Amino acid sequence: MASQATLDDNKVKTPKVTVFARHETFHPRFGWLKKGFDCAAKDPKIFLDENAPVQLGVGKNMVRSIRYWCNAFNLLEDDEPTSFGEALLNDSGWDSYLEDPASLWLLHWHLVQQPCYATAWDFAFNHFRKVEFTYEDLYYELCEYRDREATRIADSSIKKDVSCILRMYAGQNAKASMSEDALDCPFTDLRLIQTAGDKRHYTFRIGPKQNLPAEIIVYAALIFAEEIYQTARTIPIANLLYDIGSPGLIFKLNESAICDAIERVKHPFQELSIEDAAGKLQFTFRTDSPSKLAKQVLASYYDDQRGEAV
Repeated sequence: MASQATLDDNKVKTPKVTVFARHETFHPRFGWLKKGFDCAAKDPKIFLDENAPVQLGVGKNMVRSIRYWCNAFNLLEDDEPTSFGEALLNDSGWDSYLEDPASLWLLHWHLVQQPCYATAWDFAFNHFRKVEFTYEDLYYELCEYRDREATRIADSSIKKDVSCILRMYAGQNAKASMSEDALDCPFTDLRLIQTAGDKRHYTFRIGPKQNLPAEIIVYAALIFAEEIYQTARTIPIANLLYDIGSPGLIFKLNESAICDAIERVKHPFQELSIEDAAGKLQFTFRTDSPSKLAKQVLASYYDDQRGEAV
């Protein structure tokens, strides 16, 4: 087993970028990601074409927003389809029209992976540790983070990001009143952020998620393990809960949710197990390539879903 010291010795850093307010104030709407991916797959220069608004059926600023979100979610890289985008959204992909909530969880995970092109989202889910908060709480702490990372970013950009995050996940704008735009975001189905009390307050919903499959959690845990700790093959469950970039933080899970997911997935994948080391639970994965195993776990979920649909 790898000790905590071993884990820290193996820890590596992925290059970090700082990106604020590139979404043109629009959260990702239903159909946008599929539309943007399909058009870019046919012509990667589509977003720069004068006729892009006509071909995409939206306004010019929405074209820029679709382009941004497709790249931020790692469906495109420099406007070219990624292997992840192909696997998920091509016509024979896992979930071409994003009908399965599991795919939204998967996209949420990819959105905050490094290099992350949605810095405010990275901050909100990885660094902002309040469970119950107001718009102002998130705004002021994000401003402090901005001051440490990129001082030339305007306050107005921070405000746009905070409003977009709340619309995207809570379904309400910064003033906590419903808008037509807020009704058109699929990510509200994740219920990661909810309004609380007087509707000025928001709360992260911590714990198991009914529409988050165990395979997505284990996939994320394995990707996290290889990205951060590389050669380690045993990681304390606590690291999966509380480390920056962990599935526990990004999905807002508790210990039982992570352990239950591993227990469910370890039956078809016997390389996986949970072990007790001196009273501390450890996630063990016996494989030379955690990322390869992660992809197998993910593919097994979608294969099972297709089997059920037949």
